[in-house]
Amino acid sequence: MKTLSQPTLLILSLSLLFLTLHFPPTQAKFAGLGIHRPNSPKQARQLAASAAHDDESGDFVTFYYNQTLDHFNYKPESYTTFRQRYIVNVKHWGGADTNAPILVYFGPEDRIDYAWTDIGFLTENAPHFKALLLYIEHRYYGESVPFGSWEKASRNATSLGYLNSAQAIADYAAIILHVKQTYSAKNSPVIVVGGSYGGMLASWFRLKYPHVAIGALASSAPILYFDGVAPGDGYYSVVTKDFKEDSKSCYETIRRSWVEIERVASKPDGLSLLGKKFKTCRPLRRTFDLKDYLDSMYAEAAQYNEPPEYPVSIVCRAIDGAPDGDVLGQILAGVVAYKGDSSCYDVYDSSPPTASDSAWKWQTCSELVFRIGHDSDTMFPPEPFNINSFTKNCESRFGILPQPHWVTTFYGGHDLKLALRRFASNIIFSNGMRDPYSSGGYVIYNFFPE
Repeated sequence: MKTLSQPTLLILSLSLLFLTLHFPPTQAKFAGLGIHRPNSPKQARQLAASAAHDDESGDFVTFYYNQTLDHFNYKPESYTTFRQRYIVNVKHWGGADTNAPILVYFGPEDRIDYAWTDIGFLTENAPHFKALLLYIEHRYYGESVPFGSWEKASRNATSLGYLNSAQAIADYAAIILHVKQTYSAKNSPVIVVGGSYGGMLASWFRLKYPHVAIGALASSAPILYFDGVAPGDGYYSVVTKDFKEDSKSCYETIRRSWVEIERVASKPDGLSLLGKKFKTCRPLRRTFDLKDYLDSMYAEAAQYNEPPEYPVSIVCRAIDGAPDGDVLGQILAGVVAYKGDSSCYDVYDSSPPTASDSAWKWQTCSELVFRIGHDSDTMFPPEPFNINSFTKNCESRFGILPQPHWVTTFYGGHDLKLALRRFASNIIFSNGMRDPYSSGGYVIYNFFPE
């Protein structure tokens, strides 16, 4: 009988825990790939409660690493450094002499201020594996911003050009090796963990740096959304499925509402009537704006459809509970239930974008081109992804052309199963099938390389 190595046993044990562990809502939250983020009052309260968690007994210690600006060039300016934030918890670590593992959380497209309280998988499993925990913030996010400030880092395409996934995972490799050296942990196996975009980075890291990490856990990582590998309507197909399974009548009402919006808009002063109906804070300029607002609300409810609230159910109960015969009145009831009762609703989202929002927009305009749209088989009006209009928008905003084929060129994606079998092992992809991003994810368990 074949004897399994210690690293292989570690990966196998982690995988079984990963598949059976129950995640409370605050632990399961990962960044939403910048497309839909929770902003309902209830979700805002949850985030505020999460932010209220203090650094428990000083177990989490913040450090800053002098990170190289450009890992792939040898021009003098490439050697410029910036302070990159990382957080370490050694409370349960068994020590270098025991070869106890290091679990590394890859920060996604946001700050990591509360990652140690939100990502419960690491803290819950650290005692079991006697693991050192390491959390690394992504470059250009939070406090890990080159050039001294976000204003300087975002001043033009040249300064933003150092923001990409390849530079990010090279950063992670440098910090992991630095931490291993600092703690004399040369023989400690490393497992990298991430969710959503962070999960994509974790899987790509295992492909590019197999000598640094023996395995990766990638949760809700839509690595197949590039270059037409996964269907572009997959995201909204899952959103539709979530609503239809919750309430078929709710699904039918939403599907009928788009035509009703256009019908009302075609009347004299129709946009004004729609604005009054939906209590928009500013006059509607186009029906598209209202439909886009509702589209985002439904997608967000599905993406963050967590217990005990279950936002999809909140929306559908309100829609189904409103008087029949007034389709738009039913839709408005869903808005009120989800967003909260308000004097007006900000369809145009007048709040300025955060630095994280702007940084993510750059990433999705440059290399991470997610081809997400919806067709006639969903509860949404047909609107397939249009690469031409997308390119014009990115060129207008940043003065660059998107590179939609780069991800599959650099990391792979076409015939991924064959590529993983040949070049990688110990990657666990986990997808909740009600998660809209599962349509771009991959499920494979390849513990033992052939």
